[in-house]
Amino acid sequence: MIKTVPDFSFEQTAFAKGKFVVAGVDEVGRGPLAGPVVAAAVRLDPANFPAEMNDSKKVSHKQRVRIAAELWLVADVSVAQASIEEIDTINILHASMLAMERAVAGLRRAPDHVLVDGNRIPPGLLGRASAIVKGDARSLSIAAASIVAKVWRDELMVGLAQHYPGYGWDRNVGYGTSEHLKALQNLGVTPHHRRSFKPVHNIWYQDKIVSD
Repeated sequence: MIKTVPDFSFEQTAFAKGKFVVAGVDEVGRGPLAGPVVAAAVRLDPANFPAEMNDSKKVSHKQRVRIAAELWLVADVSVAQASIEEIDTINILHASMLAMERAVAGLRRAPDHVLVDGNRIPPGLLGRASAIVKGDARSLSIAAASIVAKVWRDELMVGLAQHYPGYGWDRNVGYGTSEHLKALQNLGVTPHHRRSFKPVHNIWYQDKIVSD
């Protein structure tokens, strides 16, 4: 049975195999119509990490912000992203893998082993990583990464919402809500929209035909 509360068991298994520098990595933002995909990598100090650590979806916004701020102080943390252009060029799956590779590469100390959320290991991490399905609910390192990535991306989308009002990005963080879809129809496609995603592509293509 899959655990519902993350712990250090996966990290301890790696420690037992002589892998003493262990990090977790997770991404956020595969589904939205706008904004980059963001990944975070976190190497925790087993003796000093925030209380209430859990899958980012299981803690409140206020808790996520507090935990993320504390993690930047007590852990080795790195955040990276793949751009809109990369998402549209290599597709969202490969862009997510790229963002995770970049996040791991940004850690102050290169990990001996990486715990990856999901069922795929990014190509650049092959041979030194384990894929853990629902890892954000099972591994504390991955849970930490999920929280950092979500807080970072949410704040990024709130900032973009100030420059592109009307799409509701400060509320929907780029997901295809009815408000967002209606704004796409009325206001058009911005540089931060993923043109390879069908709802955006259809509107962008129609606008392009009209302008041509």
